Amino acid sequence: MVITDESMAVGIDRRRSRRAAAVASGLLVAPVLGGCAWFGDGGDTGDTVDVFDLEVGDCLRAPTEITAELTAVERVACEHEHTLEVFAVTGYEPADAEFPGDAQLQTYADGTCVAEFERYVGVDYRDSKLFFTYLLPSARGWSQGEDRDITCLVTTTGAQLTASVRGSQV
Repeated sequence: MVITDESMAVGIDRRRSRRAAAVASGLLVAPVLGGCAWFGDGGDTGDTVDVFDLEVGDCLRAPTEITAELTAVERVACEHEHTLEVFAVTGYEPADAEFPGDAQLQTYADGTCVAEFERYVGVDYRDSKLFFTYLLPSARGWSQGEDRDITCLVTTTGAQLTASVRGSQV
């Protein structure tokens, strides 16, 4: 999945510059999906989980290194410090379309994630203290037929979360 800085410039609310700061501070979960399997004991160190296996409610630590391809992330119990939480995983429609391009996927993700945000957090995105970012399908993953999902992630401007934001109305 691919993410670009423009994806953070959602023209929906007054927090555009704060969202850009989130990108600059390394909260952006970058680029391309791919990979397999997960390992670990579920403790404070977290589990390494394949990005294709992410589910709504998973709490994640942002990668310390931004790379061209993201195959796995560190999933932790939501009671442990984390910076990201999966709040929606939705397929791009139509799923059998040709790769629509990064700009079209970003536009689609902006709309989809905003629509799902209130259902998960319990407050309209424009009234929230939280932000969102997302993982997008890559052209390569799309052409291989395995990558059509948008993964929406709640995030902050750098503060660590120590609980799930589901229903928090924050």
